Amino acid sequence: MLVINNVTKLFGGIIANHDISFRFEKGNIVGLIGPNGAGKSTLLNMVSSVFPPSKGEILFEGERIDQLPAFRMAPLGISRTFQNLQIFKQMSVLENVMVGHHAKKKSGIFQAALRLSQSRKDEKDIYEQAIKHIKFVGLENEMELQAGNLSLGKLRLLELARALCSEPKLLLLDEIAAGLNHKETREMSDLIQKVKDIGIAVLLVEHDMDMVMKICDHIIVLDQGEKIAEGTPEEVQNNERVITAYLGEEVEETAEEAS
Repeated sequence: MLVINNVTKLFGGIIANHDISFRFEKGNIVGLIGPNGAGKSTLLNMVSSVFPPSKGEILFEGERIDQLPAFRMAPLGISRTFQNLQIFKQMSVLENVMVGHHAKKKSGIFQAALRLSQSRKDEKDIYEQAIKHIKFVGLENEMELQAGNLSLGKLRLLELARALCSEPKLLLLDEIAAGLNHKETREMSDLIQKVKDIGIAVLLVEHDMDMVMKICDHIIVLDQGEKIAEGTPEEVQNNERVITAYLGEEVEETAEEAS
């Protein structure tokens, strides 16, 4: 489904990602992990065409996508959430989720302005799809609430519902559990499993290792912009380079706290 071929990303003289390659099949949950600054979000941004790679290529279902504009991703079947929430806080939960369905509209501005039949049908379909995905994530009781009044946990659910509303084949999740408590993280893990069960592949950037090891079929590990390991959760847990990368980060953090 997704193929990353020798991808490198440069920001001036800084190498954010260097010569990264991996691929995965439909219906899998793939974890993308690594210490802070490893280049995880940069790679996710390239897959979703926030910016192109400096070198290499990215293919989705056999089509090269790394030079396409970001607005082409949703129609192709790629949707995402962001580490920093991208919510319209003055709009209701329902309205926020309806926005996520815009890529599937068949009518244009002219038809919408004149309230032609296709436009009315689009509105009905968008409303019904939004309700379906709000129920899927368990926000039906908050549907009419202003999004700005929701807790962080419910905002994460809202962003997931909106991402699902474009009916993706591949869902990119950037730190979807950031800031959640243990109960909320468990519930989010169960939801991601349900996403997989309905046939959507997931590429997950996440720091919560318990969550990653529980739900991922395959894991890619980055460190300082390079891929250092790849395999099943068990293989990655026992990889010496992965252990060194994570223990090294912990030692540095402990030293900083002590100083």
